[in-house]
Amino acid sequence: MNDAGFGYGHLFTSNLPPAAPRFGGFPPFYFVGGNNDPEQIPSAALAEAADAVIRREGHRLAIYNLGQGPQGYPPLREFVADKLTRHRGIKAGAGDVLITTGSGQGIDLVSALLVKPGDTVLIEEFCYAGAITRFRKLGANVLPVRLDDDGIKVDALAETLAGLKAEGITPKFLYTIPTIQNPTGSILPLDRRHAILALAKQYGMPIFEDECYADLIWSGDAPAAFYGLAPDQVIHIGSFSKSLAPALRVGYAVADWSVLSRLIAGKTDGGTGALDQMVIAEYFTRHFDDHIAALSKVLEDKLDCMIGAVEREFGSSVQMVRPKGGIFLWMKLPDSVDVTTLVKPAATAGLVFNPGPEWACNGGEAKPFLRLCFAMPSKETIEAGVAALAQVCHEVTGIPEFGDNKKR
Repeated sequence: MNDAGFGYGHLFTSNLPPAAPRFGGFPPFYFVGGNNDPEQIPSAALAEAADAVIRREGHRLAIYNLGQGPQGYPPLREFVADKLTRHRGIKAGAGDVLITTGSGQGIDLVSALLVKPGDTVLIEEFCYAGAITRFRKLGANVLPVRLDDDGIKVDALAETLAGLKAEGITPKFLYTIPTIQNPTGSILPLDRRHAILALAKQYGMPIFEDECYADLIWSGDAPAAFYGLAPDQVIHIGSFSKSLAPALRVGYAVADWSVLSRLIAGKTDGGTGALDQMVIAEYFTRHFDDHIAALSKVLEDKLDCMIGAVEREFGSSVQMVRPKGGIFLWMKLPDSVDVTTLVKPAATAGLVFNPGPEWACNGGEAKPFLRLCFAMPSKETIEAGVAALAQVCHEVTGIPEFGDNKKR
C-alpha cells in the first residue's frame, strides 16, 4: 500500500514471470521472434476474402463457435485435412482436426492433458523456448536428446530411453519439431523417423510432433510427418503463423479421437477467433500453393543475404548449417564466447537477437550459440544488422578479429 493508491503487489501469486515493460517499438535491427515479411502479407486478397465470407456467413458471428461446434470452422478444418494429406502424408478428415489459438495453445492443451509435476519429458537439446518453458512450469523434468545436422540422433535417444527404463521411468512423451526444426532448421530423414517410432513404441512413449514451420521448405520435399507414419502413436500440431501471418492467431491439432476429444474439452477460451478462421479458409482454399511458393522464394533470398553477411562479417569465427526452410539462422561462435554478454551492448546499439541458452535444455551448453530471424527485416537491414552484431561481438570479446576482409 502506498500514498499514490491501492497497492496490488502483496496480492500477486508466486512464481509469476517478470513484469512486462511498456512496448516502445522495434529497434532498428530486430532479429528475434517469429515475425514474417510485411510485404508478403496478401492484404488485398485477404480483404477480398474477408468481404466474401462476411457477406456470405457473417450472421454466424452472433453465436459462439459460429454455431458449428468447438472444433473450429468446418471449411478451415477441411482445408487443414486436405493440406496435411497432400503435403504431409497424413490421412485425416475434418473430424480429426481441432482449430487452436495458435500452435502455442496446442502445446498448452497437450501439456495440460499429459504433464503433471515430476513427469519426465524428452525434448531436442536445442528447441522452441516456449515449449521448454511450458513443460518446466508444469513441473516436468525436461531431458535433452542430442542432435546433429539432420535432427535427433537415434542412438542418443535409444541410450536415454534405456537409461530411464533402468530407473523405472517412462517419459510422458517426446516433443519434437522434425520438419524445419526450431532453431536449427533441419529436416529429420525418413529412416530416422521410422527408427524413432520403433523406439517410442518399444518404450510405450507417445510422440508430440510440432510442425509449425513445415509449410516453408525450399530444399525439396520433407518425409511424411510422424503422424502420417503412425497416427496411433502421435499428437500433431501446426500453425498458420508462419505460412500467412503471426497476428492471425490460428493453429491446429490432429490426434486420435480419444486424445482430440480431451483437447477439445480443455479448450475453455470460447473459441478461436472466428473471423480469423473464416478469412484463412476463404483465402487458403484458393491460394495456398501459390502463396507458399512465392513466400518461400522471398524467404530463401533473405536467408542467402543473411548467410552472406554473416560469412563476410564473422568469417571463420562462426559455424552454421544452411537451414532447409523456415525463418531462422542458427549459428555458433567460438566456445570462448558467451553470447549472453552481448545482449545488453547489442540492445544499446539498437539490435536484439535470441541468445542460444534460451533455446536449449541445458543453457550452459549453448552459450556460444545464437538465433537470428531473417523474415521480417529487409535485406539492407539484415546486412547492416549483422555488421552491427559483429562489431558489438568484437568490442566485447575480441571476436571476430577480421570483418569484410579487414582487421577490426
